[in-house]
Amino acid sequence: MHPLLHWLALPQFGLSTIFVVAFVSATLLPLGSEPAVFGLIKLNPDLFWPAILVATAGNTLGGGLSWWIGLAAHKAVDRARGYHKDARTLAWLRRFGAKACLMSWLPVVGDPLCAVAGWLKLPFWPCLAYMAVGKFLRYLVMTTVLLHLMPGQMGL
Repeated sequence: MHPLLHWLALPQFGLSTIFVVAFVSATLLPLGSEPAVFGLIKLNPDLFWPAILVATAGNTLGGGLSWWIGLAAHKAVDRARGYHKDARTLAWLRRFGAKACLMSWLPVVGDPLCAVAGWLKLPFWPCLAYMAVGKFLRYLVMTTVLLHLMPGQMGL
């Protein structure tokens, strides 16, 4: 395990690992990327901004994939039903529109929110932009708070 952790902490592999973990965790799979981001930054403090930006990019693109999955699911259901009908319980999300994707950073509900935005056919690019802002702020705040709560250098 020690060699694997050391290998993943290397900057040339660490950032790509962060991207993949952040991307996958933004889909409907139950995976959190924050520990990986925190661990990489703890081991390589000079990678603070690159890690935050790479995690944001990966997580935002994963949210975009969830949006497309939601849209595809909606189209499939429409074809199967033979007509278009949105659930009434989703009307509140439609009212907020793409701005609701700003909340994609929330645990548990954030990732499904991206798929629901696609289901509701909210505009992709504004949704992606709001996802990026929310996810960037999450990584920035969570990592900064963790670094202040756990100051000291981790050793391998």
